[in-house]
Amino acid sequence: MAEAVSARTNGNLKVEVYPSAQLGVEEDILEQIRQGANIGWNTDAARLGMYVPAIAVINAPYFVDSLEEVKRLNTIPSVSAWKAELERTQGIKILSFMWVQGFRQMITNKPIRKPADLSGLRIRTPPAPIWQESVRAIGAVPVAMAYGEMYSALQTRAIDGLELSFTATASGKFQEVAKYACETKHILLINFEVVSSKWFNSLPVEYQKILQEECDKAGLEVSRRYLEEIDPKNIQVLKAGGMTIIPASEIDMAAFKAAGEKAYQKLNLVAVRDQVYKELGKTK
Repeated sequence: MAEAVSARTNGNLKVEVYPSAQLGVEEDILEQIRQGANIGWNTDAARLGMYVPAIAVINAPYFVDSLEEVKRLNTIPSVSAWKAELERTQGIKILSFMWVQGFRQMITNKPIRKPADLSGLRIRTPPAPIWQESVRAIGAVPVAMAYGEMYSALQTRAIDGLELSFTATASGKFQEVAKYACETKHILLINFEVVSSKWFNSLPVEYQKILQEECDKAGLEVSRRYLEEIDPKNIQVLKAGGMTIIPASEIDMAAFKAAGEKAYQKLNLVAVRDQVYKELGKTK
C-alpha cells in the first residue's frame, strides 16, 4: 500500500509503516487521531463501537461468514451511516475495513464440540463489551486480560483458554501451553484502517481517492492470503507442535450460532443486525 500510494502521487503522499505498536498504545493513538494527527491505525469494531455503538455488531458472534460478505458490507446504507457518524462526532475517518484477520477459534485444554463444553471455563477476551458478551453467550466465562499476559496465565491455569485465530495462536506459541484448537469460527475478525478526518480532508481530493483505493486493495489482498494461505499453514504449525485440531465438521455449529444470539440481545444489537441483514439480503 505504501509503495502504491507513493507511486500514484509522485511521492507527494508517503505512508510510513511502524509495526508492533511502535507508535504507542491504542487508546493514545486514537485520541491523537481524533485531535487531527496524521497517523493511521488498524483497529477493530469492538474499539470503534465504544464511539458508535452500532459498529460493534461487526464483531458479534457469527455476524458474517466470508470475505465476500465483508466486501458487501461496504455497499450498504447502515455502514455508510456509521462511517459518517464516526467522522462527524469523533473526527475518525474509516479508510477501509477490508482487513480481515481470520476466524477466532477456542484454544483450550479440553475438546470443545458444543456450547455446554465451555461451561465454567475461563476464557481470555479483550476488555470491550462485545468481546466479553460474545464469549459469555456461547457458554464460557470471559476474563479480560492483556495480550502479553495470556501465555503465562494459560501456563499456570489462571485461565482455561483463549479465543484467537489459528495464526495468532501459532505466533504466540500457545500450542506449548494448550492442547486443543477448536474450530468454532465464532467471530470473523474484521479490522479497520482509520485516520483523522481533519487530516484526511486536508488532502487533495485525488489523493483522498488514491489513499482509500490502495488501502482497500491492500486490505483485500492481505485478507485473502490470511484466510486462504496463512491460517491453513499455521494449522500445520500447531499440529507439528503437538496441538490437536477439532475441525468445524465435528462441532455443533448450529448450537453455537443459536447460543450467540444472547450477545445480540444483551447489547441491544438485534435490530442493528437485522437491519444490516435486510440490506445484505442475508438470513440468520
